[in-house]
Amino acid sequence: MRTPRTPYPLFAAVLLWALSALAAAPYTGTWMATPLEDKLMMNFRFKEHGQMGLTLPRSAFQGLNTADGADTKFQLAREAGTLSFEGRFSGGEGAGHYQFQPHAAYLQEMAKLGYAKISPDEQLQLALFDVGPARVKALAELGYTKIPHDELLQVAIFQVTPEHIRELAELGFRKLDFEDLLATRIHGVNSKYIQEIREAGYPNVTLEQLVEMRIHAIDGNYIRSLSRNKEGGRK
Repeated sequence: MRTPRTPYPLFAAVLLWALSALAAAPYTGTWMATPLEDKLMMNFRFKEHGQMGLTLPRSAFQGLNTADGADTKFQLAREAGTLSFEGRFSGGEGAGHYQFQPHAAYLQEMAKLGYAKISPDEQLQLALFDVGPARVKALAELGYTKIPHDELLQVAIFQVTPEHIRELAELGFRKLDFEDLLATRIHGVNSKYIQEIREAGYPNVTLEQLVEMRIHAIDGNYIRSLSRNKEGGRK
C-alpha cells in the first residue's frame, strides 16, 4: 500500500526534527503541565533546544500532587531511567524543573536485543516514550525485528502496540509493513472501526480504503445514510 494518502511524511519530518532537537538536550530542563481528570498534559522544555509535549496518565507518576498552591515533587519511573520533577501547581497549571537519571541495566538488556549503541540522549527519549525491552521483545515475536531507533520511537509515540497488531491480524490484516501500521494508528483505524465499516456494507474493504475513509471522516452512519438516500431516490 503506497498511495500518498496521508500528510504523514510531513508530520513525521516535523516530529523527527523535534526529536533530533531533544537528542542534543541535557539531562535537566523545565516542565509545564495541565492536570486533566485522569491524565497530565505535559510540556518539556529543553533550554535552547526546543520543547515537546505529551499526555500521560496520572497513574504513571509517583508522588504527584496537583493541589493548588502546593509544592510538589514526583517521579516518572521507566525501564530506561527515572525522571524526577519538582515545582508547584497554581491556578490549574504546574511548572518546575526535572532531572533524568538513566538506568545502566537498561542498556545491558537493550544490547542483548541488538541495540548496543544507545546514546545517553537517546536513552532519555526512550524513557519519555516508555520503550523498553519488553516492548521490543513483544514486537519481535510478531515479526517486527531490528526496528531502527527512529521507528522505535514512532512505535511508542503512536502506540503501535502488540495488542493492536494482533487485533488487525484477527481481522485479516496480517504482516503489515511499518508504514501501514503507523497509518492505522495515526488515523484511528482500529478493530472497532473496521467492524463498523464491514457491517455497514463493505465486508471486503481493504486497509488502504479504510485509511482513506477515516481521513475523510466516513463512518458506518454516513454509509448507511447514503444507502437510505439512494433508496429514497428510487421511490
